[in-house]
Amino acid sequence: MPREIALGDALVPGLLVLFVLALLALWLLDWLAGRFGLYRLVWHPPLFRLAVFVCVFGAFALFLY
Repeated sequence: MPREIALGDALVPGLLVLFVLALLALWLLDWLAGRFGLYRLVWHPPLFRLAVFVCVFGAFALFLY
């Protein structure tokens, strides 16, 4: 059963809401990693950010389904 969320008169997929929440969580984690200098230990920071986003979004999506 697909889960949809009503925003006004439009139905949006629940994954869209989780995508936005994952972006917010990624920005917070990115800020913390930059603040504590963790990117000095990472070989390719943009690739690391993408991998963290995929992990966070996947973890959030597991709660939806």
